[in-house]
Amino acid sequence: MLKKLLRRCFVITILVLIAIGLNTQKSTATLRQHHDAPGVLRYHSQVSIKDKQGYTWQVLLFKKINPGTKELNLRLVGFPGVFEFAHPHPLEIIAAGGKLLSASDAFATSSPAPNVGEYSLTNVLPKLTTIESLQLNLPLLSQEKKILEIPQTVVIEWQLLVTEVD
Repeated sequence: MLKKLLRRCFVITILVLIAIGLNTQKSTATLRQHHDAPGVLRYHSQVSIKDKQGYTWQVLLFKKINPGTKELNLRLVGFPGVFEFAHPHPLEIIAAGGKLLSASDAFATSSPAPNVGEYSLTNVLPKLTTIESLQLNLPLLSQEKKILEIPQTVVIEWQLLVTEVD
């Protein structure tokens, strides 16, 4: 009888741990460095983030360092055939306190695929005075409003990419 009770407690504990693990959203980004060409370095932070409907988005912030210039771009990749970006619409970024920022469309004239959007954050990220989570209001062709939540841990890594990587 005691053995049966212990087995049930063990099974319930395992099921609870699995349920907790399935409901957490993993959003750890990783900084990487690449040589695009001689003298041209690219650093990027890449993370997969799920939206509220459960779709996974690839979120890639990269810093390109050319001799004499630096640029920051945010690439967003949605599920093919489900999401299409509306070009040349800007990306709206909602920061702490409801501060609204806008990033211009880097793929205004051509995009590698309909589900890929890229936006210039060179002038946007330095305007973030606090390091808190962000909301991205994605400019999609569908009438559905899609907001992607960027967790604070990712924003911290983005700020490191802006301030520490040269």
